[in-house]
Amino acid sequence: MNFNVTKIVFPWFFLVGFCFPISFEVENNSYPLMGQAWALSSESMPLTSNIFVDIAKKHNPAVVNVSMKAKKRKTSDRFNNHRNRGQRDNRGQRDQFRDFYDKFFRQQPPGPGQDRTPRRGGTGSGFIIDADGHILTNNHVVAGADEIIVNLDDDKEYTAKLIGTDPKTDIALIKINRGNGNNTPFPYLRMGDSDKLEVGEWVVAIGNPFGLPHTVTVGVVSAKGRNIGAGAYDEFIQTDASINPGNSGGPLINIKGEVIGINTAIISGGGPGGGNVGIGFAIPANLAKSILTDLREKGKVTRGWLGVMIQKVTPDLAKSFSLKDNNGALVGDVIPKGPAAKAGIQRGDVIVEFNGQEVNSMEQLPKIVAQTTPDTDVSVLVVRDGKPLTLNVHIAILKDNEQKVAQGGATEDPLGMQGQDITPELAQSLDLDSEEGVLVSDVTAGLSAAEAGIKRGDVITEIDRKPVRDMSEYKRSLGAIRKGRTVLFLIKRGGTTIYIAVKIK
Repeated sequence: MNFNVTKIVFPWFFLVGFCFPISFEVENNSYPLMGQAWALSSESMPLTSNIFVDIAKKHNPAVVNVSMKAKKRKTSDRFNNHRNRGQRDNRGQRDQFRDFYDKFFRQQPPGPGQDRTPRRGGTGSGFIIDADGHILTNNHVVAGADEIIVNLDDDKEYTAKLIGTDPKTDIALIKINRGNGNNTPFPYLRMGDSDKLEVGEWVVAIGNPFGLPHTVTVGVVSAKGRNIGAGAYDEFIQTDASINPGNSGGPLINIKGEVIGINTAIISGGGPGGGNVGIGFAIPANLAKSILTDLREKGKVTRGWLGVMIQKVTPDLAKSFSLKDNNGALVGDVIPKGPAAKAGIQRGDVIVEFNGQEVNSMEQLPKIVAQTTPDTDVSVLVVRDGKPLTLNVHIAILKDNEQKVAQGGATEDPLGMQGQDITPELAQSLDLDSEEGVLVSDVTAGLSAAEAGIKRGDVITEIDRKPVRDMSEYKRSLGAIRKGRTVLFLIKRGGTTIYIAVKIK
């Protein structure tokens, strides 16, 4: 019996020892039993027992606490524009993407004799990137600040000047105000190459969660290129390193000690604290590096502008447009007198290549165009009616424009939606630029229109590439369509125009 036990236990002990290296500590020296453990890294850098201790000791001094004070005013950043904290989505579920910093902006009642103008204050994180004291942080950490305070690891406190902000990527650059005659270089962190980052690599997050300064947490890269709906330039690094409210703007560091991301957002748990559940997001370092010169020299970012509204190519849309695959970005609308319009790009074109770079998805195109130098000519390859066509486009400068979203206000069809003609009064109240088309006043959940993505307030302007000016044309077009077919709708939604393919059941 003892022999049998030995036969069973020994192989398992051998297997465990092989898969999980064991070390014995003798007089502070580590002697591996089965070889050295290695980090999951593209650089194949050895992971020693004290590497995270070394990173914390060496790089903590360059991580700072960023606090601010401001008179209360209406602010706008890409996270607030996306969704407010606690807002529910169209399925009635609580939106779980939360701004780290929102928790810390709470109005405090003034004391006797104090200025009663409402003020807001908050605290986040940042990190020094050069010896002169330039600091990278999140835009939402310092947005609207009248005063910025920076606290270093040695408890020294400085005021800081806002150098540049970019709400579209939620990145801000500030600089420490030195005292007279103080030329002591600041400790700083090196920026790494986030494009070389691989899923599974070890990472370290340093910041000030819940106001606890210089907290160090460890995890891995869970995913890359995450789109969380924060804006057109989403390509977040996802990590399970514990990050919480107050970590915003702090560095995500690889085991070589390089910054590969700026901690920015989390999916929060329930309850009032809204703490970490193992899913956090960081802006890639390469994105920050690409706009750093603009922030430093101009205080803002200059981007290229093509002048098109685009959407994803779904399998149904690919079939409707006679495409071989789902690659590219479908042009839902072309801005009049914009670069694309002047070059001859048309609604219904599918952009598959821009300036020599392949466009495999809709999400890629805004990033590629934004990085293109304005006032330059580029070649754009589109697919039109199933055939490739190359056009030359002169790229302009992207300017911020507010987009107004139309919402609708009553005749049902087999697709499960109600439509109505657009009267002059309705067009004026909904701020529509035309009375042509059919307004979708209601959509029935579970039926074809809703499943395809048509929403209440949409304006239908085309069916199967043919104009729809009113309800009579709308009914005529639908009456000629057989069941089982996929119908292509052109929809105006707020300030954009998109195609939606609806299958007739």
